[in-house]
Amino acid sequence: MSVIMSKLNTGSSGSGSWKSLLTRINGIISHKKAKKLCLSSFPESRLTVALPGHKLERVFCYFDEDGDGKISAAELCSCLHSVGEEISPAEAEAIVESSDSDGDGVLGYDDFVKLVDMEEEEERESTIKEAFLAYEMDGSGCITAGSLRRGLRRLGEEKSVDECRVMIKRFDLNGDGVICFDEFKLMML
Repeated sequence: MSVIMSKLNTGSSGSGSWKSLLTRINGIISHKKAKKLCLSSFPESRLTVALPGHKLERVFCYFDEDGDGKISAAELCSCLHSVGEEISPAEAEAIVESSDSDGDGVLGYDDFVKLVDMEEEEERESTIKEAFLAYEMDGSGCITAGSLRRGLRRLGEEKSVDECRVMIKRFDLNGDGVICFDEFKLMML
């Protein structure tokens, strides 16, 4: 399943993330009139759910080609194909199945929002992991005062090892003198 999500997340054509895919879809539909049937099926409060600067319900309506308030695997395939992303019907079915909360074989709006949120969380986790690895340079699995100093130096900031120990102490929750990934993640959120 993670291979399928990864393929969708990066785009089989290598064109970018799930979020950028949704942004491209939103750009396409901004040139088209949104389906009134689909929009009228949402309570007014749902119309405020948004990606940064974009209405997520518009993207949902674009995927919901028949306007029934649900996204089928076929609709998912069709819409992704229309923006240059290629996934097989089996991959689309697996994505729908993994996100379908009520077992009806299609994605409702809440399922779609959870799928988008899950993909954004995976992207956020990946970004935090990359940042962590920029400071964890000695292979110990944690940020030490020395590795923090080297990381900061690469960014043009000179700190002594003692200054780095003080910085680490502020976020070292278990008091072991280093920052593990979980501590780093909490610090970044």
